[in-house]
Amino acid sequence: MTIVKAVALGTAGNEISKKITGTDEVSAGRTVVAAGSGAVLGAAAAGTIAVGAAAVGIVAAPVTIPLAVGAAVIAGIASLFD
Repeated sequence: MTIVKAVALGTAGNEISKKITGTDEVSAGRTVVAAGSGAVLGAAAAGTIAVGAAAVGIVAAPVTIPLAVGAAVIAGIASLFD
């Protein structure tokens, strides 16, 4: 994980949260959406989105990915200061 990637993805997650919620006001709901968006972007950037095979009874446990966690934290913090 590089800090530059985490910051870029976190900032993008914050911008996505603005579009999803339809507002740029600070709120707990938008912070949750921003953190989730940052985590998804980080996981996608790392190329490790877990896919479960529920049809055959296999459940893929999510793995903590440093880039996803870093992007989620940055997005959550950024959403608090807009």
